[in-house]
Amino acid sequence: MFDVLNTVWEEMVAKGSPFEIVDRDIHGVSQRDFKTAPPNLSAFWRATEAHGDRDYIVYQDERISYVEAHKMTRSIAQYLHQNGVKQGDRVAIAMRNYPEYMLIYWAVVSMGASVVGMNAWWVDDEMAYALSDAQPVAAFMDQERLERFERIRDQFPDLQLVGVRVAESELGRASAYSKVLAADSVWPEATLDSDQDACIFYTSGTTGRPKGAQLTHRSCIANALNMVFMTGVQAEALRRIAGAEPSPSAPPPVALVATPLFHVTANNCVAYLATLAGGTLVHMYKWDVVEAMRLIEAEKVTALSAVPVMSREIILHPDFHKYDLSSLSTMGGGGAALQPDLVHKIDKEMATAKPNTGYGMTETSGIITSMGAEFFVAKPASCGRAVPTLEAKCVNDAGQTLPAREVGELWVRGANVIKGYLNRAEATADSITEGWLHTGDVAYMDEDGCIFLVDRAKDMVIRGGENVYCAEVENAVFSHDAVAECAVFSVPDERLGEEVGAAVYLRPGHTVSSDEIKSHVASQLASFKVPKHVWFVAMPLPRNANGKFVKRTLQETLALADAQ
Repeated sequence: MFDVLNTVWEEMVAKGSPFEIVDRDIHGVSQRDFKTAPPNLSAFWRATEAHGDRDYIVYQDERISYVEAHKMTRSIAQYLHQNGVKQGDRVAIAMRNYPEYMLIYWAVVSMGASVVGMNAWWVDDEMAYALSDAQPVAAFMDQERLERFERIRDQFPDLQLVGVRVAESELGRASAYSKVLAADSVWPEATLDSDQDACIFYTSGTTGRPKGAQLTHRSCIANALNMVFMTGVQAEALRRIAGAEPSPSAPPPVALVATPLFHVTANNCVAYLATLAGGTLVHMYKWDVVEAMRLIEAEKVTALSAVPVMSREIILHPDFHKYDLSSLSTMGGGGAALQPDLVHKIDKEMATAKPNTGYGMTETSGIITSMGAEFFVAKPASCGRAVPTLEAKCVNDAGQTLPAREVGELWVRGANVIKGYLNRAEATADSITEGWLHTGDVAYMDEDGCIFLVDRAKDMVIRGGENVYCAEVENAVFSHDAVAECAVFSVPDERLGEEVGAAVYLRPGHTVSSDEIKSHVASQLASFKVPKHVWFVAMPLPRNANGKFVKRTLQETLALADAQ
């Protein structure tokens, strides 16, 4: 099976093919890229106006066609231009998955500015940090984010604000979005470079503060084309294996946008792929399993690419068989590993949908690997081959390349890797060596080139697809006067995959409850980072010879004791 896949793969990236791979100088290093890739995201977006009156975005009872979306994006870009936003400036978006999100996104990147994706979960301090770090000149905010901003507004007196779906009486100094759409629908002049920033997405920081990953026009486009390639190469391989005749082109996809657009999963993977193919994006305000099933049935959704817990909740829901989900052709996604049992559950329970997974990172602008259908069922513990624009290798502690089946840290290099971290030259140098991104994941590769993830080198919890770096939570816990020592680690969770756990040793003579610790953390960090489990220990935390807390021991003793 995989020999056929690899044969088709080589044919599709060969010289003269639509997905021909060439070496290009990217950030001073020769790296893989698609020869025929659009030069920038302005060209990428403007080409989609040809999709005409097809539905582009559906949200509740609202429907926006491609023609209407393009008219709106031109007005948004013109409004920003008239208000002094220039090429190279940054524009923040802080809102839920409203239709306006993607329209603002395409407008900003097409005029040569870059988007700052603001996590909608962030509390005041986190929002203030990102705004100070990225220094956007304008920001679009919905009602809840605007209310949050009002508490820190004095720190940003020059920030231009636009309120999206905000009552006129609640706008304050923000302009109404209706004023934005009233601007002339004409693109401002722009000359864009492939390697300039398209957006800044923040990743939770290993040392306590989030880092702004600089995704470029080239890296975002490479990710979109990689996704098209991965879908096509597997479909063609399966056709040849079955001995079937070539089938007519599939209709445009209908994708459920179930995860936040401030992450690469929804933005760079789901939205980009559907947009390129002339498909429809069905937006959800927030995840609700019953609403998701209703939308799949009503809108004939063909693709659900979300975090594993969402697919699991659908299949295990008592009303699962009450809804017609037969329009789905793929189900799965990324953000966290799709467990082998879930792969088989999707394959068995879904009438038409095939399981698929995409392993990736913000730092690769989306996916590193992708695998689906019969290939995924055959190797459910693997996440597939690295995409065409990425070289991949597993290395030992000395950075030496390891042979097949030997475990080491996974490094990747290619067009879809970020430029670096905003204002973090040292962090960039630590994470990227001669173009090679150190993923922080421990893996091995088999003889077919398939990658198997076996551990995590980074001190991180993946909670329902959200990355939580332990150091960030530890810093928040440590700031409580009663805390002497704290270690944060992952705790297995049946629904979310992992939850945040904290072991706390108090200063002598101090007492505090677990609820007080949680409340203290919640005042500083987004709610998904707040420890669900807090254990108070009677003795100082165990340390290794280097003086670091032995978290594996704490995981095994505390979490296991709780489970019993």
